[in-house]
Amino acid sequence: MEAAPFGSSLFTPTSLSFSSSTSQSLLFLRSGNDTVGLKFKPRGSRSFAVRASSNGDSVVTLLDYGAGNVRSVRNAIRHLGFDIKDVQTAEDILTANRLIFPGVGAFASMMDVLNEKGMTEALRTYIKEDRPFLGICLGLQLLFECSTENGQVNGLGVIPGVVDRFDSSNGLQVPHIGWNALKVREGSGILDDIGNRHVYFVHSYRAVPSMDNVEWVSSTCTYGDDFIASVGRGNVHAVQFHPEKSGDVGLSVLRRFLSPKSSMLKKPAEGKASKLAKRVIACLDVRTNDKGDLVVTKGDQYDVRENTEENEVRNLGKPVDLAGQYYKDGADEISFLNITGFRDFPLGDLPMLQVLRYTSENVFVPLTVGGGIRDFTDANGRYYSSLGVAAEYFRSGADKVSIGSDAVYAAEEYLRTGVKTGKSSLEQISRVYGNQAVVVSIDPRRVYINSPNDVEFKATWVTNPGPNGEEYAWYQCTVNGGREGRPIGAYELAKAVEALGAGEILLNCIDCDGQGKGFDIDLIKLISNAVSIPVIASSGAGAVEHFSEVFEKTNASAALAAGIFHRKEVPIQSVKEHLLKEGFEVRV
Repeated sequence: MEAAPFGSSLFTPTSLSFSSSTSQSLLFLRSGNDTVGLKFKPRGSRSFAVRASSNGDSVVTLLDYGAGNVRSVRNAIRHLGFDIKDVQTAEDILTANRLIFPGVGAFASMMDVLNEKGMTEALRTYIKEDRPFLGICLGLQLLFECSTENGQVNGLGVIPGVVDRFDSSNGLQVPHIGWNALKVREGSGILDDIGNRHVYFVHSYRAVPSMDNVEWVSSTCTYGDDFIASVGRGNVHAVQFHPEKSGDVGLSVLRRFLSPKSSMLKKPAEGKASKLAKRVIACLDVRTNDKGDLVVTKGDQYDVRENTEENEVRNLGKPVDLAGQYYKDGADEISFLNITGFRDFPLGDLPMLQVLRYTSENVFVPLTVGGGIRDFTDANGRYYSSLGVAAEYFRSGADKVSIGSDAVYAAEEYLRTGVKTGKSSLEQISRVYGNQAVVVSIDPRRVYINSPNDVEFKATWVTNPGPNGEEYAWYQCTVNGGREGRPIGAYELAKAVEALGAGEILLNCIDCDGQGKGFDIDLIKLISNAVSIPVIASSGAGAVEHFSEVFEKTNASAALAAGIFHRKEVPIQSVKEHLLKEGFEVRV
């Protein structure tokens, strides 16, 4: 093959990039989908070599079957310097040089789509030919014989074993959500050097190691019992965790798959992970101010206006910038609460969708968004389902959606009738995307009583008596941003939404919000002991000691704060350092 001179009609460079180390330097010139690399020695050496790469070397074929947040995988791939080709037909799978399948959602829904599009056999053929493949989450599970999610559904049958639900009968919280440690086998390839670091999991079903699949297992993770965290044989790899949501460690895994022979891989720093970590979450309340700008705000009991003559909306920063800073500071998750709500037209909230899109380009930890996720009809009479609203958020970069008022109404109806209609937003989204994608936000107020027999709702003894010496309280749930009380308690609501398909509870307390005096331990203990799904403690944090207190005294899986982070009163890193000092496992 005759090389074309630079600047000729056959190769006209359109971009240039440079990489250097102590032993060599690389100059990359790109034209369209073609790349030429010049490798030369520094310090005056005249020798150099030309390495031409075909367009396949820089292109990753991505199988996006249309469910969940795949944008973050796309962003991670592009962040690492690769282009993406989307699978349109089964032939695209068979002709791929490297294939990534980020399966998100429910196993049955995924297999239905693959079968309908005629891609199942192409996938099986590609993998059995030992061609470069990386499956993520469901992309690992489909390699097994079947899954029991939504009844027994067949997978590709490449690896012996059944994907089954975690056993929660012994009090294990399911879904398994959070940053957990891996036990990596020696010579695991793309997982080298991360066995002592945390990676991010979010799933309710898993495969377990056995004598039949032992040759495939490259790492395991302990949650209750050991389960398969990754598999690998030859060029075929798959991980149960989400590398695109596991920060620098996850990017390292993706980089090793995409560039297996690279000598300039950045290795993660040394860690000491041993088990599931407690999560520290940064929450950003986002709304438009009086000038129409989208800002992060915060207030006491949801009053977000300054106590000044102008009475302006409190502006604590730009949401994308703050989210990026919290990612760098070590936040384990970022939660956006859209308190403007666009209650008449949620999908008109284009600025919030843009916030998610821009944030997910450089923030590689989980993103949750809440506000306005429900069925609605616009002014023109056009109907939109909550499933469609959630899908738009997922496509824009959200990993989980948080449902508030709509979940309260659904729970009330369920408790009244005892019937799961399957029509509520909570049930619809959980069925299609899996319960791990659905958070229910509970916003109660404390109501003091003299005796637990005074109300029909579950009450608890409280550490600090009420204004008239009352020793008990029940927690009345509210809707519409705390403005309207409902005839349902937090305990009853938590139990109901768990039954309807919630995968996680964000537990607020209006009385504590913005006070900085600590979380409502009585409330959090009541709810975290009542359900078998993870509970996020929210409202009231004002010092690092409040985080260790809530983890020590309750079964909360995570703790969330907003104002103290925004105002830089308590840095996220200080919280992590304090928790480590107190003996809690955290992601470093």
